[in-house]
Amino acid sequence: MPIVTFHKNGTTVRDEVKPNTNLVVRAGIKQFPYPELSFQCGMGKCATCACKVLAGGEHLPPPNWKEKKQLGERLEQGFRLVCQLWLEHDIELLQEPAAA
Repeated sequence: MPIVTFHKNGTTVRDEVKPNTNLVVRAGIKQFPYPELSFQCGMGKCATCACKVLAGGEHLPPPNWKEKKQLGERLEQGFRLVCQLWLEHDIELLQEPAAA
């Protein structure tokens, strides 16, 4: 089962999830992660759930059109929209605080 390591605001959460897990769906029903993953629409329209992939990105599918539209050059910096990812392998993510 995939291990998710999630970093946010200086806190790290590490947990095992079932294969084919979407973290935005799980955060919406308060299952993972704590501190909670920031998200809004869950459909790739707002980019609130954007995270930098620190490890495990080689196992992810290529970015879809929603990610390309929302993230643009941030894709080259390793960012992905978590709402568009269904995890099958270990992954390490960093979610930076939203700009004020």
